Amino acid sequence: MDLLADAHALADDLTDLRHRLHRRPEIGLELPRTQETVLDALDGLPLEVSTGTTSTSVTAVLRGGAGSSGAAGGTAAGPGGAPTRRRPIVLLRGDMDALPVQEEVDVPFRSQVDGAMHACGHDLHTAMLAGAARVLSARRDALAGDVVFMFQPGEEGFDGASHMIAEGVLDAAGRRADAAFALHVMSNLTARGAVVSRGGPIMAASDGLFVVVRGRGGHASSPHLSRDPVPAACEMVLAIQTRMTRAVDAFAPAVLTVGTFHAGTKRNVIPDTATFEATVRTFDPAVREVVRQLCEDVCRGVAQAHGVEVEVVYSSEYPVTVNDAAETDFAFGVATELFGERTAVRMPNPISGSEDFSRVVAEVPGAMLFLGALVEGRDVATAPSNHSPLAAFDDRVLPQGTAFYAALAARRLEALAAG
Repeated sequence: MDLLADAHALADDLTDLRHRLHRRPEIGLELPRTQETVLDALDGLPLEVSTGTTSTSVTAVLRGGAGSSGAAGGTAAGPGGAPTRRRPIVLLRGDMDALPVQEEVDVPFRSQVDGAMHACGHDLHTAMLAGAARVLSARRDALAGDVVFMFQPGEEGFDGASHMIAEGVLDAAGRRADAAFALHVMSNLTARGAVVSRGGPIMAASDGLFVVVRGRGGHASSPHLSRDPVPAACEMVLAIQTRMTRAVDAFAPAVLTVGTFHAGTKRNVIPDTATFEATVRTFDPAVREVVRQLCEDVCRGVAQAHGVEVEVVYSSEYPVTVNDAAETDFAFGVATELFGERTAVRMPNPISGSEDFSRVVAEVPGAMLFLGALVEGRDVATAPSNHSPLAAFDDRVLPQGTAFYAALAARRLEALAAG
């Protein structure tokens, strides 16, 4: 199969699809326009298509034609009643949602929705996955098994993967998939066209810390007659950071960043409450538990010292994304075969971003893979990162990502069938 040539033949269509998605970004679990665009892109292909009930997800199953005597749901009977090998299944994930970011990139296909932007490249993921569905559909008779295309909403903090898993995406072809892969473009840090990944932990667990400090408001000139929640909350923020350096092993990565802090309405009024929220990233379950406990202990201890009350909510969100070592090595082999030896780059360390694809690889052996999409004229070290209002991605990686998705599925099915 010359999947790369097939994908390059679709380059104009892929670019048009990506641009249409980029102009009309949608946020969260409900992406009706995006879903409609995906369904239109898949229309006419030999796919079993279903949509979500708790989100606007799209699941499409392609039944390969090669070795079709087997059964997806179990072991089929061969001649004389002897069992035959069950048909392999590979799942490919592409996320579809945008971010609440006002775009500042001056491109002809700039977002037309105020306050929303495809700043993380999910429009490319969606276009590449739809392209892979087209490429593989044209060669379905040569596929040694079935492919599940997982078009997922709500990756950006809405845990869309959990919704799709609850609705059966991992078993959409009749039983649990044998392997799963996801691609994610990068606007910086790596050269355009590079495929970057690693076996083992690749992305952090993500948790949320939500703190409300309740005091007693009053006049700013007489703080002794009040219970000021502001200095208490400020001390909590600093004390948590300090305590982490003493409670967590220096060789066990952990990041806590306070992203919001709110208190008061006027400079001469002591407010009744102060609130702050933080994101916590860890790679080890034991460290995750240590950080959770120290956040609660520090906040309560500081509150007692200041004579105020505190409410602490520590919310466990996404688990660590752990790549299967064998599936990662397989993916590197596919990348090298398609694009050349220098394309595949092993990351020395994981990154502290988080992904709900972690839910998928916790159930199915698989790998998260990054694809460099650096725009011409930008530098890998200084280019705006994913999530920036200035983030930009080069359309020239669309055929590459399409071919890579398709080849991951086709080659893995072949290897699984060979057994």
